[in-house]
Amino acid sequence: MTEKTWVLTGSVENFRATRDHGFKVIGMKEMRRKMAEQIEPGDLIAFYVTKVQAFGGLVRVTGEMYEDRTKIWPGKPGKVDPYPWRFQTEPELILEEDEFVPAEDLLDDLEHPRKWPREHWHLAFQGQLRTVSDADSRLLRERLAPAAAA
Repeated sequence: MTEKTWVLTGSVENFRATRDHGFKVIGMKEMRRKMAEQIEPGDLIAFYVTKVQAFGGLVRVTGEMYEDRTKIWPGKPGKVDPYPWRFQTEPELILEEDEFVPAEDLLDDLEHPRKWPREHWHLAFQGQLRTVSDADSRLLRERLAPAAAA
């Protein structure tokens, strides 16, 4: 079994809450349990940050899924979700907010957004969670590493 790379879509506020916890834990929404059950230790999680439409970093999953409803992430106003399906993680490549890599800069090279018309590329990152190809995983690492080192 080889590691998978997942793209986790979330707000900058949720990214900051994850940062405040040392990138040691991530959580999936209540309705994403079936997908969360597919995540395994060793998998990578890439953070796609909404509104700024950019990638903010990568963490590696270090533990099995567990349930915890302690509030960590603010979520959307009026749509409180405890993100109960959680994983222990460790940071791999974390960018400062002013170093985030715009997703639009990667469109010519990423495979995943090609499933949508170019003018609607942002649809590729709607919904909280999705896997991407090995080629996209390599590309994300290559493009995030220089920004993380800066």
